Amino acid sequence: MDTKLPLCVVISCFIHAVLGMDPEMAELAKMLRDNCVEETGVDVGLIDKVNAGADLMPDGKLKCYIKCVMETAGMMSGGEVDVEAVVAVLPEELQKHADTMRGCGTQKGADDCDTAFKTQACWQQGSKSDYILI
Repeated sequence: MDTKLPLCVVISCFIHAVLGMDPEMAELAKMLRDNCVEETGVDVGLIDKVNAGADLMPDGKLKCYIKCVMETAGMMSGGEVDVEAVVAVLPEELQKHADTMRGCGTQKGADDCDTAFKTQACWQQGSKSDYILI
């Protein structure tokens, strides 16, 4: 797996401005988003609402979209979030979120979609001003 993909997702989830991505990373993020939107049928409007500052919503398709992004990016496997792998690729300016992410660990849910959602919701609560979904 291309090691730039996990970094792209981490940056997308926590960066202040997506405009800071280089063109290659932005294209990877777009491909990941497009593939997971198609796979899950999520309402893109929900993602847009989150990016406008709303809390993550417990929508089934949104939960599975988040799981798709995390699994495709190598951030989650077998129902477990690899927090250390995510933290390892955080840019220096976002390392301030490492302890929050470690504290969240894997937030177990009813299934893998719910686990991905609960984990991301914990991350969002810990760093709301830096949180964004791709």
